[in-house]
Amino acid sequence: MSDEGRGTRDEPDSVAVLDAPGAPPALPEAQEETVHDRLERVWRDEPGFWGWVTSVNHKRIALRYIITAFVFFILGGIEAAMMRAQLARPENGLIGPDLYNQLFTVHGSTMMFLFAVPIVEAMGLYFVPLMIGTRNVAFPRLNAYGYWTYLIGGALLYVALFTNTGPDQGWFSYVPLAGPEYAPGKRVDVWAQMVTFTEIAAIVGGIEIIVTTFKQRAPGMSLNRVPLFVWAMVVMSFMVLFAMPWVATASTLFLAMDRLIGTHFFNVAEGGDALLWQHLFWFFGHPEVYIIFIPALGMVSSIVATFTSRPVFGYTAMTLSLVATGFLSFGLWVHHMFATPLPQLGLSFFTASSAMITLPTGVQIFCWLATIWAGRARFATPLLFVVGFVVLFVFGGMTGLMLAAVPLDLQITDTFFVPGHIHYVLLGGMVFPLFGAFYYWFPKITGRMLSDRAGKVQFWFLFAGVNVAFFPMLMLGFAGMPRRVYTYLPEMGWGGLNFTATLGAALIALGVVIFLANVAWALRNGRLAGADPWGGDTLEWATSSPPPDYNFAHIPIVRGRAALWAAGHELPVVTGLREDRREVLVTTMLDAMPDSRHEAPEPTVGPLLAALATGVAFTVGIFTVWGFFIGGLLLYPALLVWAWPRGKKPREHEVIEVPE
Repeated sequence: MSDEGRGTRDEPDSVAVLDAPGAPPALPEAQEETVHDRLERVWRDEPGFWGWVTSVNHKRIALRYIITAFVFFILGGIEAAMMRAQLARPENGLIGPDLYNQLFTVHGSTMMFLFAVPIVEAMGLYFVPLMIGTRNVAFPRLNAYGYWTYLIGGALLYVALFTNTGPDQGWFSYVPLAGPEYAPGKRVDVWAQMVTFTEIAAIVGGIEIIVTTFKQRAPGMSLNRVPLFVWAMVVMSFMVLFAMPWVATASTLFLAMDRLIGTHFFNVAEGGDALLWQHLFWFFGHPEVYIIFIPALGMVSSIVATFTSRPVFGYTAMTLSLVATGFLSFGLWVHHMFATPLPQLGLSFFTASSAMITLPTGVQIFCWLATIWAGRARFATPLLFVVGFVVLFVFGGMTGLMLAAVPLDLQITDTFFVPGHIHYVLLGGMVFPLFGAFYYWFPKITGRMLSDRAGKVQFWFLFAGVNVAFFPMLMLGFAGMPRRVYTYLPEMGWGGLNFTATLGAALIALGVVIFLANVAWALRNGRLAGADPWGGDTLEWATSSPPPDYNFAHIPIVRGRAALWAAGHELPVVTGLREDRREVLVTTMLDAMPDSRHEAPEPTVGPLLAALATGVAFTVGIFTVWGFFIGGLLLYPALLVWAWPRGKKPREHEVIEVPE
């Protein structure tokens, strides 16, 4: 079997039959072409705009997430550049205070809600089905609905910004400053509803990844053979399900109701509690950092294994460290509230928790270094970004330990030390692995290679830029410069450090421009990649580049943790799935034994219509409560379109009997 447009890399050496015992011989090439043609006809989307809006293909939905999130990343970067230009010298008049407040609010909201979480979830939505050997996610239409709601939420935020009604109370929206008394108008309401849209999308993505991983793994991929990247995405998805409802509830119900219908959840004068908002928000907000960070750990593990040509050292320890990081992250939220009037004894426990969570990450860093030491490292661009990640994240983590000490935190909280710390952690701990993953998986997505030389130039621009931009912020924090100020006096002595930080921001921007130019060049002129240009060990490299619409002509059978390395040149496959309809294999949760065949849903415009109805409900609801009734009325026919049968008779799931 050839590499192009097929489900496996070579002719299978054995075939597991789902509907009859025995192993028939390999299919002739001519018949294999027929299998490919049938699957392509069944799984492809309709051509043109209609096919684009009705698609439920997990790869296309994930690519839309990635591209949209990267556009928001660029917009957030432009906002950061405008703020740095304003602060480059004292008493600068480039930006006024109102616009500055909108910029730092929208910048933070963009990076946390519209870029970081969506793009890491999108990497999972694209590669988890490929890595576990299935043809689509568990609920394809729900997946499409998640993307459309995310897009509507992002559009709402930026329409508000471009019409000078953008939120201006900070991406954390602290009350009472965000309450009706101090923030009249609709700016805060726009922020609250934007959060609702993005959290719906995040929860949808988490459900997709969990169910797909546990019920659609290739036969033989028992839980102790699941790739580390998939484990990272599963842990992240469970964290999303436990963390996101808190901020969605707090912003949509409590804050919006206080502002729109006169409740008093956070109104101290009427018996409410302003600190309740901080508890609800940071119970989401601190796990949010690890929701972003844990998928990056999975990306690093995939890159390290491939570029050292050996499995990552300590698979069990790595997996348990991911789980421990996710679990401990929910015990740190008061880390952000040390300056509030909470009992001092209670704060000491959160200091201990903040120190404890560094231990699982330390275990993982040790395992990566041991793998690189024992293997034959090839320092291509993806591995170079991994090394940069380790250096920057360790440094950023040390600044986090400093903030975990209550006496020091009381001195530097709300100074520029805090933005310096969080940017070290987020850019070093998430953006660097993400760029490494882009260089690693770009050939799989597009079929072409990015320039390795341009990638290394980009790396050094970014690495230098992060340190030049954010180390001065740490120094500014020690010098007493408060955050969220749009100007300062020359006598304060902060001008030199701010100018240096602005130069660092320019270096980061140049690095991003180099990446965009590299992508544009590679899409036209990049070297053809082939199915497995890096010699990877996971199943996404067993199919063509880019993968066909159906991912695998035959579902592979897994014989080890490093699925391709264990199989050698002949990857055994499963046959028996129908070729005349969209059919996926359902397996058991623990051992991934074949259980049943399930017909995946066809493309439909229903998810888009349902997302538009949701958008009407929450957007019009900013101005009148009748918006929710209008949205509900529109949602009902949208769900009918979503679920209406397509003229096919319903079929029961076919139970598979596996011969002994």
